[in-house]
Amino acid sequence: MIGIVYSDKYLLHSPPFYHSENPDRLNTIISSIKKSSTLKNKFQFLEPRIAPEEEILLVHTKRHLDYVQDSIKSGKQILDSGDTYANEYSLETALLAAGGVLTAVDNVLSKKFSRVFCAIRPPGHHAESNRVMGFCLFNNIAIGAQYAIEKCNLYRIAIIDWDVHHGNGTQEIFYESSKVLFISLHQFPFYPGTGAATEIGKGDGKGLTLNFPLPAGTERKMYLKIILDKIIPKLNEFNPQLMMISSGFDAHKNDPLASMNLLEDDYFLMTRLLNDFAGKTDIPIISVLEGGYNLTALGISVCKHLEGFLNE
Repeated sequence: MIGIVYSDKYLLHSPPFYHSENPDRLNTIISSIKKSSTLKNKFQFLEPRIAPEEEILLVHTKRHLDYVQDSIKSGKQILDSGDTYANEYSLETALLAAGGVLTAVDNVLSKKFSRVFCAIRPPGHHAESNRVMGFCLFNNIAIGAQYAIEKCNLYRIAIIDWDVHHGNGTQEIFYESSKVLFISLHQFPFYPGTGAATEIGKGDGKGLTLNFPLPAGTERKMYLKIILDKIIPKLNEFNPQLMMISSGFDAHKNDPLASMNLLEDDYFLMTRLLNDFAGKTDIPIISVLEGGYNLTALGISVCKHLEGFLNE
């Protein structure tokens, strides 16, 4: 049984103008999941909780939190250099998105579920400790990981980010941490400009950041080869207590914001490889929605991703 964290309140964060990151993304995902014959009776919805200020501050500065709060309360519609919007509901929605990952952490560590997908928005992996960026207000997956470390006493968490854009925020937050292994596969050179193979971590975190910058047009074969030959051996060496996936679906060949060549079934294959590895030692997996902007491809890709968690 897969847990799916979702709330209709995630739809309230809505752009004041046309924007690729909009509520239709989640509407499509939830509709596709409910219609899937393969997933029928294989999932259960989980109600997210609001993340309190102290849990946002696990990875973000007080200055960052104040900026987001004050900007939204003052009616600002654009929060950074121009690609992250907000409306009057965005603060509550962003706190609920971060809280959705905390809900997932609580559920897997209490062993109620071994696999949880967070169908949340706004996304999070571009948000740095002190910077709103790339449609992201708070770094949902980083907050969840640090919560698992500080509140649940974990000390080895692996984050795999296969969104087509490099997860600069997650990397920045854990760059010097010995407790988080951050792995990213992404189009490069591309937004946000980070994610070179030479970025490997620093201090206690040296060697625990692993970047796989990929050229435009990369297809399934290369993704699967990297997972099999590079990522799984690194995971085996690190021996994580919890695996988290920043699951963006914008490396799909039809995504309007990128230039990669994955297909829907490829998300099943990538998920199954990670799921099989985790299953050998009962490692729980939390998947957190990031990008994906072609609605047709997004709905099917998410379903294929979830099918990869099914063991039968």
